[in-house]
Amino acid sequence: MNTKSSAEVQLEQELVEWIEQDSLYQVILSSPKSKNEELTAKKIIVRPVQLKQGLYYQFESYYANKVLHENVSPADTAEKLMQLMINQYKQTNIKQKHCQLHILTNKKGQLTIKRKEVEQVKEIAPRTHNRQKHRLLEEGKPIAFLVELGIMTADGKVHAKKQDKFKQINRFLEMVEDVVDALPNDRTIKIIDFGCGKSYLTFALYHYLTIERNRSVDIIGLDLKQDVIAFCNSLAQKLQYDQLKFIVGDIADFNELSEADMVVTLHACDTATDAAISKAVTWGAAVIMSVPCCQHELFPQVKSELLAPLLTQGLLKERFSALATDGMRGQLLEVIGYKVQMLEFIDPEHTPKNLMIRAVRPKALTFNQSKWEQYHAFKSLIGVEHTLEKLLDEELLKNR
Repeated sequence: MNTKSSAEVQLEQELVEWIEQDSLYQVILSSPKSKNEELTAKKIIVRPVQLKQGLYYQFESYYANKVLHENVSPADTAEKLMQLMINQYKQTNIKQKHCQLHILTNKKGQLTIKRKEVEQVKEIAPRTHNRQKHRLLEEGKPIAFLVELGIMTADGKVHAKKQDKFKQINRFLEMVEDVVDALPNDRTIKIIDFGCGKSYLTFALYHYLTIERNRSVDIIGLDLKQDVIAFCNSLAQKLQYDQLKFIVGDIADFNELSEADMVVTLHACDTATDAAISKAVTWGAAVIMSVPCCQHELFPQVKSELLAPLLTQGLLKERFSALATDGMRGQLLEVIGYKVQMLEFIDPEHTPKNLMIRAVRPKALTFNQSKWEQYHAFKSLIGVEHTLEKLLDEELLKNR
């Protein structure tokens, strides 16, 4: 029979007290000990939720391809949290009314607790079940970069005309949060944002990683527009974002890095997306987040009698060509060994809905022969050549 350590006993007692006092605002469990993504959620977010029968705590579990919810009574919440902390997860972050806890659990289930006392953490009101959506950046709390970019007022209210942009930023950060554990946690994270434009998301990424996650980062934003780059550098200096810089340049010609941990590319036109993905792979990027646009390359090439009902109509052929382009991009990344997801990304400045390719690199890349055969079969079916395959030729050969 295992004896609880004094740290475990104290923490469980505190959890019980906080729950009884309604002062436990949020718990995030991450970095699962098990590598089985089907059985163990990669992250669990716990927060109070108001049900008809009273206040409960909702355990929101994020698996590879699904999200599950379990509502737990206050009486059982502390015990369930302790079991998850000790047995299943390496990291736990707790927000309570007067303190924040960062907890590390070793292989033996022993806890290391770092405590930060605060005057008062902003209260997260119990939400009505399935009605209110939790956001990483909250309205009502002024955030410097959002104020400077004209999204928020000085008192933290989101401008009516900027609600869509605010939602987009939060959606992007949610996608980052899902893969943040794939980034190094023992050194500075190197990130490049290709085609950063006005850099709403670049600033958001810097804020999230440095302020919300307390990580050390070095971020570069690249764009062709000199006036935009000058504005972004000026704003970064004003915000004292010392490890964020913006430079003028073209994706295909950019050679200032030899490695990167994360590569972001949003709306790089046509084969510029392929150039960005290729560089990310060559640099060994742990995370790639790409929202392609203007996929023109395959449209004039596609030919297939089997697909005549699609290809004889220009509009359908255009949409099919775009989907085929991104499908082949994702497949090539899977061939090399990346884990790939195709996600819906909302962007009010371009089209209402876009596709994001999110790829995560495992510790060791393994060439996937069956994916390679599928890729070639599909390529033969529609009779095309793909730029990304040519750019990744060396990587494909190296990993075979």
